[in-house]
Amino acid sequence: MNIFADFSDRIIKAVEALDLKTQSGEAPVLSRISVEPPRDPTHGDLATNAAMVLAKPAGQNPRVLGERIAEALRADPDVAEASVAGPGFVNLKLGDGFWQARLGEILDQSTEYGRSDMGGGRKVNVEYVSANPTGPMHVGHCRGAVVGDALANLLAFAGYDVVKEYYINDAGAQIDVLGRSVLLRYREALGEDIGKIPEGLYPGDYLVPVGEALVKEFGRQLNQMPEDEALDIAKDRAIDAMMVMIREDLAALNVHHEVFFSERSLHVDNAKAIRSAINDLTLKGHVYRGKLPPPKGQKPEDWEDREQTLFRSTEVGDDIDRPLMKSDGSFTYFAADVAYMKDKYARGFEHLIFVLGADHGGYVKRLEALAKAIAGDKLEITVLLCQLVKLYRGGEPVRMSKRAGEFITLRDVVDEVGRDPIRFMMLYRKNDAPLDFDFAKVTEQSKDNPVFYVQYASARCHSVFRQAKEQFGVEGFDRSVMKAASHRLADEGEIALVKKLAEYPRLIESAAQSLEPHRLAFYLYDLASLFHAHWNRGTETPGLRFVKVNDPELTHARLGLVQAVSDVLTSGLTLVGAEAPAEMR
Repeated sequence: MNIFADFSDRIIKAVEALDLKTQSGEAPVLSRISVEPPRDPTHGDLATNAAMVLAKPAGQNPRVLGERIAEALRADPDVAEASVAGPGFVNLKLGDGFWQARLGEILDQSTEYGRSDMGGGRKVNVEYVSANPTGPMHVGHCRGAVVGDALANLLAFAGYDVVKEYYINDAGAQIDVLGRSVLLRYREALGEDIGKIPEGLYPGDYLVPVGEALVKEFGRQLNQMPEDEALDIAKDRAIDAMMVMIREDLAALNVHHEVFFSERSLHVDNAKAIRSAINDLTLKGHVYRGKLPPPKGQKPEDWEDREQTLFRSTEVGDDIDRPLMKSDGSFTYFAADVAYMKDKYARGFEHLIFVLGADHGGYVKRLEALAKAIAGDKLEITVLLCQLVKLYRGGEPVRMSKRAGEFITLRDVVDEVGRDPIRFMMLYRKNDAPLDFDFAKVTEQSKDNPVFYVQYASARCHSVFRQAKEQFGVEGFDRSVMKAASHRLADEGEIALVKKLAEYPRLIESAAQSLEPHRLAFYLYDLASLFHAHWNRGTETPGLRFVKVNDPELTHARLGLVQAVSDVLTSGLTLVGAEAPAEMR
């Protein structure tokens, strides 16, 4: 249950019972009523603006109206106190019985607690990473991979029908460079001295095995073929090898896409898909022949000072019109983007989410314009830009240089610090905020390391059950028995933990609605902090310890609380893509 949505319904019913009328005699609009946590927790558990948004239309004093609403809500058996504060906020304090019932709800639903049907099965495509298949994943791809993957997990948990997609940029000039780079390594594998890798080719040693594999498959045949035929073979084998490497790198980070869409597939059959997409835009009046004015600053690669086929994107919200076909009849990169978006729309997606690097800010308007041209208002577009991650080791900057072929790979980072610290820390800042990643800090076992602190809370939950099993000499504890004993929870620290757990459904829905998976990481850290604080209180005050051998019912109640914390930590960490450990090693 989302308690905020639940009480919103209760408050609306209470207001309707007051039979308020606007000054023109109509029923007031209630859609602006909201229920939020109060800014000051000492004011209560919930706060509503109902009196403030309804007072003026009804011609009433907001505090007087607030008192009427508060009086009506005092009749609710779950409301312990209702008071009016400030200009008319109505603050509610809920009774312990309400919170004890929420604990029972979590114990019933286990790690499914918080799952929502808010999305209503709406089809969403989340495209992320989509790096050129010209080498292994480097650390620069890491943040977008984690943000996209966690966001897709979150949306699915909130009731959306989500597909995780990777667009393989396996066409264009960079693939020709890859093919020539591999042919050079092929010659090297045949025993030739290739000397220094020429400027403009990919120098990384990761292409050496590809060249060796070509020798095993073809011997010296490629040297005897026409250059274009040999290049096509080299490109095919190189793309396959790079995608195997990329999938393995992503799997090491626990990132698994459901669809890998090849750009080259848009170019088969004389680029049938691209021609069809452009034809559709033409029929809708979005394509014309013309010239583009010279751009200010650096000229893009596809700019020509001659007539070409253009997308009239300025009429659908873009800054400039976009070239689709050059004067020589060849398609631009953007032409493939047109066909690709048309394909996604044809697959039934209603919302397309692109997770891109911060340097792709210029793509936002063109993608939004393209969606409007293709689907009108039927297709929603969201572009999330991820700022770069700065690497440190013990406070000292770690430098990377992809151009020199000496870049830090994603696998290097996973092997050094582990998957979970990377996944959690990449979400510990909003995607559009700079993020510092310190190899030493993320492996530190302290409260200052968020992922350790959260996973340590999970391990502590399991340790409580191990202790209880030893003390009581049993194999396990029944959830229904723990639920039945929940009325014994009365300590303020215990109730505070239940209140934090009860925020989880709202957190899931709000984070999914705002497309902000970082909220999940923040919530898990807050929950872990509260649990550790209560644990420490038990260390200082024996009466608050979770296991009380001389009071089995109270022990079951407290074990139910620990189980609920464990369930929510497991659920949240799973959405993050990290493990909820039973013990720390």
